[in-house]
Amino acid sequence: MKKWIWMFIIVLFLGGLLVACGPDEADQSEEQAGENTGEMPEKPDALKLWVNAEENQEQAVEEITDKYTEETGIDVELTPIDMLDQIESLDVEGPAGNGPDVIFQPHDRIGDLVIRGLVDPIDLDDVESEYTDTSLEAVTYEGEYWGYPAVIETYTMFYNKSLVDSEPESMEDIMNIAESDTNASNDEFGFLMEADNFYYVYPFFAGYGSYVFANEDGNYDISDIGLDNEGAVEGGELVQSWYEDGYIPQDLTPDIMNGLFQEGKVSTVLNGPWMVRDFAEALGDDLGAVPMPVLDNGEHPNSFVGVKSYMMSYYSENKEWAQDLMAFITNKENSMHYYDVAGEMPPRDDALEDPVIADDEIFSAFAEQTEYGEPMPSDPAVQQIWDPINDALDFISRGETVDEVLTETVQTIHDQIEASGANQ
Repeated sequence: MKKWIWMFIIVLFLGGLLVACGPDEADQSEEQAGENTGEMPEKPDALKLWVNAEENQEQAVEEITDKYTEETGIDVELTPIDMLDQIESLDVEGPAGNGPDVIFQPHDRIGDLVIRGLVDPIDLDDVESEYTDTSLEAVTYEGEYWGYPAVIETYTMFYNKSLVDSEPESMEDIMNIAESDTNASNDEFGFLMEADNFYYVYPFFAGYGSYVFANEDGNYDISDIGLDNEGAVEGGELVQSWYEDGYIPQDLTPDIMNGLFQEGKVSTVLNGPWMVRDFAEALGDDLGAVPMPVLDNGEHPNSFVGVKSYMMSYYSENKEWAQDLMAFITNKENSMHYYDVAGEMPPRDDALEDPVIADDEIFSAFAEQTEYGEPMPSDPAVQQIWDPINDALDFISRGETVDEVLTETVQTIHDQIEASGANQ
């Protein structure tokens, strides 16, 4: 065969290769190569973060993000918006292109955010093991993570050391204190709590086997409500006994309860870390705190745990860097700075084991209680339980038959969930 014929065949062959690997596929191959090497996209000039509009929190986040800018060269634009208002704002600003890359939310609103399509799931990668198991459970919805845990909180038992000889370890201890220290005519009480508020009452239901919704790996079965089972009835009867024995007065308000404790008229009170500064200012070294006292069945009461996390907006155009920022804000060093400035506990094992927290009598009690607690349900249907179950507690406090009240309450919750469309 002549030389020019060979050259013609070679040209045709090479041309076929170029057609087979067209521009789109060539670009895709380069893109995949970048992903496989874990390379970050080009840095944006700035990232936008909506911070909760609270002075100490704003200060802490500003100081942390200033360090991020120093290390990366990326400006972080902070906008203070109350976290409970951020969802509605994102619903408007996101589609208009004016929204943030990162928002700050309590975990029980994750389901609503996901259903609205306002956030994207995140990949915790190598840092997953650094967060507490409870906080990871809290930010899990339908099998995926939706936030970088930043704050963990629950409630536990405060006590006045000038009135209580030793740390109360069981509810039997608490009841003994209530019996000996209660003199309602003089506004003196051995034990107080908001016993008509299910948020605080839940441990005394859950400790006997009650639950809100059946849950497996963040997948809630909202048709399975455990607020009228045997455990719920036992918990309800315990709560009712506190009123019958005169330990907790009818129509007790949080302001009255906290005021009496700060005045030194209450021996033990159940409340959250948001009251630490006020209580400490009033009682000084007489303020103590312990994890929730164990029940008569030997079980630790399962308090509700709340986790606030940084979440990534669906509308963010800088998703990789948004996650980089969230990981930076919630690393140990910056979590401890946030704790120091804002006074909120970080949901990290290494932070909770740090002497700053572990050696603090008050916050170490809260840290330990989070191990016994469980995240509040994050399914949107949970919004339908609060009013009916709080009404039920009011009826129970006034002597209504517990099992009948709870049976009617659960039926009401089912009806409200169906009416709301949350079960669709």
